[in-house]
Amino acid sequence: MTLPTRSYAAFLFDMDGTILTSIASAERTWTKWAIAHGLDAATFVPTIHGVQSVETVRRLNLPGVDPVAEAAAITAAEMLDVGDIEPIAGAAAFLASLPPERWTIVTSAPRALAEVRLKAAGLPMPATMIAADDIPNGKPAPDCFLVAAERLGVAAGDCLVFEDAAAGIAAGEAAGADVLVITATHSQGVKTSHPTVADYIGLSVVARADGLALTQD
Repeated sequence: MTLPTRSYAAFLFDMDGTILTSIASAERTWTKWAIAHGLDAATFVPTIHGVQSVETVRRLNLPGVDPVAEAAAITAAEMLDVGDIEPIAGAAAFLASLPPERWTIVTSAPRALAEVRLKAAGLPMPATMIAADDIPNGKPAPDCFLVAAERLGVAAGDCLVFEDAAAGIAAGEAAGADVLVITATHSQGVKTSHPTVADYIGLSVVARADGLALTQD
């Protein structure tokens, strides 16, 4: 599938699975939590990706479980398990090539966890980053991308969203942005109508008069 051909005012990047991979770390923590709560981990754990932890817990509607407290405990555990977090191939160089005022990160992770994971992966944290703490309605609601675009001083419809998870893709669509899907962490690929790339190897950006455009070797 070909890359988007238009130029964009800014690029908005999801974090987990899009610019870094923390899947192993997250799934270890959530597997322990699921087993402790009598859940079938094999069925449950694949549902955690791309949404805020508190929403993942809340939708289970477990009796006697406080979603906010449980999510906080899960985040604390995840922050201690970052040894095998690494950037998606080519992500560091690609981000470094972008004008700093023309991109940001939009993540469903709490800010403290996002900072730890970005540091572990050796990736920069933009001052305009949107984290779970900043948005009452997480993905798939469009709020996070709308606020991110506003912070950058651009319209969401003039942004390209980089995503890997269904909830984030839906959020980007709802915000009116174009979406590019990163498939590096998906062994089976991703079923989507949006353009896809495996990673950032061979991906570069050209600054045009009307914005940023992608090219691929």
